[in-house]
This record gives sequence, structure tokens and C-alpha cells, in this order.
Amino acid sequence: MVEKAWDGRFKEKTSGIVEAFTSSLPFDIRLWREDIEGNKAYCLALKEAGLLREEEAERILLALEEIAKDLESGSVEFDPGYEDVHMLIEGLLRKKVGEIGGKLHTGRSRNDQVVLDLRLWLRKAISRQMEKLQGLMRAMVEKAEEFFGIIAPGYTHLRKAQPILLSHYLMAHYEMLKRDRERLKGCFKRVNVLPLGSSALSGNPYPVNRQRLAQILGFDEVSPNSVDAVSDRDFVLEYLAVVSISMVHLSRLSEDLILWSGTEFDYVELPESFCTGSSIMPQKKNPDVLELVRGKTGRTIGAFVSVATTLKGLPLTYNRDLQEDKEPLFDAADTYEGVLDVLVPLVKGLKVKKERIEKAALEDFSLATELADYLALKGIPFREAHKVVGRIVLYCEERNKGLSELTLEELKGFHPSFERDVFEWLDPLHALKRRDLPGGTSPRRVKEAIERAKEELGL
Repeated sequence: MVEKAWDGRFKEKTSGIVEAFTSSLPFDIRLWREDIEGNKAYCLALKEAGLLREEEAERILLALEEIAKDLESGSVEFDPGYEDVHMLIEGLLRKKVGEIGGKLHTGRSRNDQVVLDLRLWLRKAISRQMEKLQGLMRAMVEKAEEFFGIIAPGYTHLRKAQPILLSHYLMAHYEMLKRDRERLKGCFKRVNVLPLGSSALSGNPYPVNRQRLAQILGFDEVSPNSVDAVSDRDFVLEYLAVVSISMVHLSRLSEDLILWSGTEFDYVELPESFCTGSSIMPQKKNPDVLELVRGKTGRTIGAFVSVATTLKGLPLTYNRDLQEDKEPLFDAADTYEGVLDVLVPLVKGLKVKKERIEKAALEDFSLATELADYLALKGIPFREAHKVVGRIVLYCEERNKGLSELTLEELKGFHPSFERDVFEWLDPLHALKRRDLPGGTSPRRVKEAIERAKEELGL
């Protein structure tokens, strides 16, 4: 049985049931690299503070390197009686260097140790994910450039509303992803704060240089309050919120592509290598990848809710409840990275059915607003123009006609202000060019947006 760090206080040995129930080693073993990184930095800080002799520090650092190699290779066999990754590595260290391994815990608590490891781990995860997210942003911009000039139906209430450039739609997703990346960047700043030196809750009583620790470990600042530092999991909650928002964006993209690739819409074709078939229906080409993105969004939102619920009733400072932050965090991070990994090549392989999507852009009276605008520019109050065009649409529906099939005489029957130039307004390209304010769907503005995005991405 593994000796507990706190055995001196107890007469009875910990129950095996309790050991199994309280152990976090099965999941916090993921933090071993960060734990060793933090141990090395703290070893140097103790040496510089005169709390470890030079030769002791050298032995500890060498042993930590050996432990890292053993863990990397998977050759370590360890007793499951260790409570967590911190005690495992301390136990492995003491086996290698003896009692001087116990000196490494001078002035340090697992309370500031675990939050250090989490911050180190999350810092790496965010850096990777920012790069992956940028890859998806690049794919969006490349597709917007490739499909430039293709007209698509814009929707409200999942009903055709007005024509837009397909590139404008893709750049909308770019803007969402850009905000996601900015949120990750902001989150990284708040993650990158050193908690080490806070000890259990009251601060380290030894002359350890926290600024030096921050420098060694690459933190921008040190935590200003030891009570807050050991109990703070805001950075975990914020990260989970950011990931949940981003996953909602990716789910909305997935939903559009699921609909648009179905035969009822038939606007786009998904790459076959990112689709699956049916076990019974030979004809099926299912968008399972996109459905899973949509489904996995619930997992990340659930992770946020789980941690928020854990935190909401905790008194300061550390409580064992905080052990419950890691599994949701790891699962959400893994889920998010997996989604980004699969969406980049899927978007890159996307094909558009130009004739079909442009035909759909003109269906269902999508240029009706143009007629109302035409009348408004003739001096008719827009609300009156709106009613006039509403009656025209009803007239067309009753006769199974499109707006472009109406004669000038028919139009004048609804309002005398209609002239022959009205037919120019039933050209979708005319409609697009009119929307030339910043942020609009005119070819000029969309082209500007693509160029600006390329500059932002360094393309």
C-alpha cells in the first residue's frame, strides 16, 4: 500500500473503497508533463532561495528527467494507491533520490500545484486550438474566394428571403470563427497567471521568488491573492464557455451543410470521404460527421454546466469538489480539437452546385423587396410600397407566376409609379450591387471582406 502524505495524522489506514472513490489518477495522469515542468521550476526556485543545495537540486532535476522519459515510454508501473498524479511523481522521485525528494514539497501545497498544472495544460491546449481554428478560418476564406460570384438564397425563418453572394455567407462564418479565436486569445491571457507560491491558501512562508518562477514557466504575471489563486477555476469556466460558443457556431454551420447537401435543397456536395452509408439502404450518403459535430456541441455545453454547478456553492478556498473540474475540461478540449480537425478538410472538399443554388436564389419571390424599394425611391412611403408588393405576390401565387413574368401593364395595375426600368430591379445582380454599404453583400464589399480576411490570416 502506498504511504499517504498525511499518514501521520491518522491511526487507521484509508479504506480501499475510499481510495478508489477519491483517486483522480485515472484522469489527471494527463497532467504528468505539466507536473514535472512545475516540479523542475520549483526545484530551481528552492535552490535559488537556499532551500536546496546545488547537488540536491541536480539530483532531483536529473531524476525528474528520467521519470519523464519513463512515463513517455509507458514503462512505468505504478501502484494505483497513489491519490493523484502529483503524489505519483513525488513517489517515483523519492524512489530515485530518497528522502531529498521530500524537500521538493517545501512551502508548496497540492492546492497551488494542481492549479499550476491545469493552467500549464490549458495554455498548451488553447495555443493548439487557436492554430486549428485559424486553419478553419483559412478554409472558409479560400472557399469564399473560390465561389466568388455565385448567388445563393439568403434565409430568414428557414424560408428564402433575399439573394446574397455565397461568398458573403461563407464570410459570415469566418466572422464567427474570428470572434471565437479572439475569445480564446483573451482566455489565454487570464489562464497565463502563475498560482505557484500560494501554497495551501495563505501563501508560501519561504523566500521563494515568484517572479522568477513566472519567468521560468513563461507566465505573464503572478496571482495577486493566495486565497483566490488556489480556489479559482474561473479560467476553466471561461474556457468552457468560449469552447461552447465556438461549438454552437460550428453546429450551426453543420446544420446548414446538412440541409444544403440533402436532395430537398441540393445546393452543395460533401466530400464522399467525409460521409458514411447505411447498413440497410444501399443508396444512402449520410452526413454523419456533421451530425456528430452538431451532437457533440451538447457535450461541451454540458461540460460548462457541470463545472459551473460544481463551483456555485463552494466556500473559499480549496475543496475536493474541485477535482471534478478536470474530466469535463479534458473531454471538452478533446471534443473541440477533434471537431476542428475534421471540419477543416471537410470544408476544403466542399463543392457547390452552381446552377441549382442560383436558381433557388430567385425562387419564392426573393426579389420582392426590390420592388418595394423601387417604389420607395419613387417617393412612395415604404409601408405603402410594402403593401402594394404584398398584393403583387398574392396575385402571382394565385396565377402560378413569378415576378419576372409580370408585364408592365400588370404592374401598373397595382401602382402607376411602375415604369419599364422596374425590370432591371428583378435582376439579382442589380439587387446585390445595391447593397454596397460596409458589411453588405455587394460584390465590391464581399471582395473587400475577403481581402481583409486574407491580410488578417497572412494569406
